[in-house]
Amino acid sequence: MLNLHKAEFIRSAVKTADFPQDPLPQIVFAGKSNVGKSSTINRLLNRKNFARVGNEPGKTIHINFFRIDEKVYFVDLPGYGYAKVSKKERDRWGRLMDEYFASEDMMTLGFQIVDIRHKPTADDVTMANWFLQTGVPFAIIANKHDKIKKSQLEGSLQTIRETLHLPENVPVIPFSAEKGTGRDEVLALILDHISNE
Repeated sequence: MLNLHKAEFIRSAVKTADFPQDPLPQIVFAGKSNVGKSSTINRLLNRKNFARVGNEPGKTIHINFFRIDEKVYFVDLPGYGYAKVSKKERDRWGRLMDEYFASEDMMTLGFQIVDIRHKPTADDVTMANWFLQTGVPFAIIANKHDKIKKSQLEGSLQTIRETLHLPENVPVIPFSAEKGTGRDEVLALILDHISNE
């Protein structure tokens, strides 16, 4: 089991040298700037403001590492696809992502968070491709489940799967950071992968 109350912020990485070098598994969270990434992490930990929820999307331009119960890192990647960020910042973001994804044995499991109400964007497709190319197990968290009707669920999940060209073995988990729907499924996946480490 994982004691989710025992969570601490370790550091914000701006370059490869800042990445933790210990062998703890790393669970990676990626998503568009306004998709509710911090809220998702907060919900998983059942903490209100642990991962900072920004008022302005696109503000997290570092990779944030949180250590959970001395057993695993939650890795919060910078949000992508926010138009107001300068090209220089976007390039810096791209380089940092390249370095993280190219680092051998860093990632244990990846989660990409998308908005269940909308068809994934071109940036979402690019991010999914990055995960697929690593060969690391990953899953999609389809956030804002509480904002759609039950009758829309199947269609929305199908659209996400098709748009992101997901193989059958990639789960798409309906999730609500607000209500907690899907939390148990996501945590079960995390526990499953860190127990195999």
